Amino acid sequence: MGNLCSSRGTAAAMAATAQTTTTTQPFAPAPARAPARLPDFTQSVKLKYVKLGYHYLITHGAYLAVLPLPGFVAAHLSTFTLRDLADLWLHLQYNLVSVLACSALLVAACTAYLLTRPRPVYLVDFACYKPDDARRCSRARFMDCTEKLGTFTDDNVAFQRRIVERSGLGEDTYLPEAVLNLPPNPSMANARREAETVMFGALDQLFAKTGVRPKDIGILVVNCSLFNPTPSLASMVVNHYKLRGNILSYNLGGMGCSAGLIAVDLAKDLLRVHPNTYAVVISMENITLNWYFGNDRSMLVSNCLFRMGGAAILLSNRRSAHRRSKYQLVHTVRTHKGADDSAFGCVYQQQDEDGKTGVSLSKDLMAIAGGALKTNITTLGPLVLPVSEQLLFFATLAAKKLFNAKVKPYIPDFKLAFEHFCIHAGGRAVLDKMESSLQLSEWHMEPSRMTLNRFGNTSSSSLWYELAYAEAKGRIKKGDRTWQIAFGSGFKCNSAVWRALRSVNPARESDMAGNPWADEIHRFPVPVPKVSTIDPTTD
Repeated sequence: MGNLCSSRGTAAAMAATAQTTTTTQPFAPAPARAPARLPDFTQSVKLKYVKLGYHYLITHGAYLAVLPLPGFVAAHLSTFTLRDLADLWLHLQYNLVSVLACSALLVAACTAYLLTRPRPVYLVDFACYKPDDARRCSRARFMDCTEKLGTFTDDNVAFQRRIVERSGLGEDTYLPEAVLNLPPNPSMANARREAETVMFGALDQLFAKTGVRPKDIGILVVNCSLFNPTPSLASMVVNHYKLRGNILSYNLGGMGCSAGLIAVDLAKDLLRVHPNTYAVVISMENITLNWYFGNDRSMLVSNCLFRMGGAAILLSNRRSAHRRSKYQLVHTVRTHKGADDSAFGCVYQQQDEDGKTGVSLSKDLMAIAGGALKTNITTLGPLVLPVSEQLLFFATLAAKKLFNAKVKPYIPDFKLAFEHFCIHAGGRAVLDKMESSLQLSEWHMEPSRMTLNRFGNTSSSSLWYELAYAEAKGRIKKGDRTWQIAFGSGFKCNSAVWRALRSVNPARESDMAGNPWADEIHRFPVPVPKVSTIDPTTD
C-alpha cells in the first residue's frame, strides 16, 4: 500500500513538472523524429519458403535454361523452304560414309551401355511376422516375470522398471514362450522352435502373397546376430521348403541390428552377377538363449528393449519383376568403425563375474553412433541430396576452412532427398537423437516410434515393420524415396535407399497381406509420454 501511494505521488510530481515546463517554454521545438527503419524481413518473410524457392531454382535451373530452346528451334524451322530441305538431303548423300559411321558408333555405344550397366534390383514384396496373442507381453507381465524369477536384486528390479517406463514400449510386444515361462526354460530345442516359428511364419506369408514358388529362389541370405546353430538357420530354411540344390545360401551372424541392410547389400551384389533370379532375405533375432539372468546393469538394458519378431524380403533382377514390384533399390552405403577400440567394444557379448552371458551396452554408445552416422551420411549425401543442398554445405565448409569464418557447419536437409524415414527402433534415446540430428518432424518419426511402441526392438527386422507402417497408413506413393538406416555392433551404421515403383493402397487386400499393422492401423499413432508408469492391473 505504501509503495502504491509513493508511486502515485511520484506520478503527480512528474505531471506538475511537465505542466510547469510547458508554461514557461511555450515555443519549445518539437522532438526530432527517429530515422525510418527498413522492415525486418526475417519477421515478414518465412525463411523456409525462401529456402524452398532456392532449392527449386537450383534443382530445376537446367530445365529453366533450356526452356526457350524449343521456341528458337521452332522459329528457325519456320524459315525452312523446300529448297533448303532438298539441299540438306543432297549434303547427306554426299557424306553417306560419315553418317553410317556415326550411326554405327552410336549403336555400339548404346549396346555397350546396356550390356555393362548394373542390373536393377527390385523389392517385389516383404512380410513381417506377427506372433500369436499367447506370446503377448505387457509391461506389467514383464515386470511380474522379472520379480518372480528371483535372480535379480531388488535394486536391479527397480532399475529395469525405470528403464521400461522410459523405453517407449507399449503393452502389446511379444516374447517367446521359453522366456515367459516360470521358471524360464531356455534350451537349444526351444531356441530352434522360436527361430522356425519366426522364419517360416514370415516366409509362408511372403510366398502366399507373391505367388513365387520356393523352387524359384536362387539366393538365400539369413541374418541373426546371437543364435547360430549347426546346421545353420539358412540350412533350416532350405530343408523345410526343399529349396533347389544349387541355391546360393548365406548365414550372417554376430553383426547386430544393422545386419538386415548388410544382407540386402549382399543379395544386391549377388543379383548383379546372377541374372534372372529371385533372392530371399530373412532378418530376425533370437531371444530364447540370449535372455540375461544376471545383475550387471549394462547387460540388463537388452532385456527391457528386445522383443520377438522377424521379416522376409523378396528381391529380384528379372525384367518382368519391374511391373509387379513395390520398390527399386537405389543405393546402399555401409560404414564400419571397428578399427576404433571404443567403437568395437560398445556393444559386446560377454560373461559377467558370475559367469552369466549377456550383451553389454557401453555408456558411450550414443556418441559412437553419432560419429558412425556422420561418416555414413557424408558418403550418402552426395548421392541423394539435391544440388542446392550440396552447394550450401560446401559453401559453409569452404568459408570455415579457407577463411576461418566462425560459421556453424551446415546440416543438409535430408527431407529434400527423402519422403520417408525408417530409423532402426533401437530405443527411445536412439530415436530422439536421430530426430534432433536430422531435424525431422514428428510425422517423419512416427513409423519408428510406433514400431518401438507396438513391437519393441526387433533388431534388424524393425526397419521392415516401420516400412509396413508407412504402407498401412497409405503414405507410400509412386516415386517416393525411403531411407532405411540402422546401427549395429562392431560398430556399424548402414543405409539403404528405395524408390517406390507404384503407390501402395491400404484398401487393396493384396497390398496389405503379410502386413502386421493391417488389422489395427486405425489405433495409431498413440501418444508416447516420456515416462509411463506401469499399471500392475494390465494383463
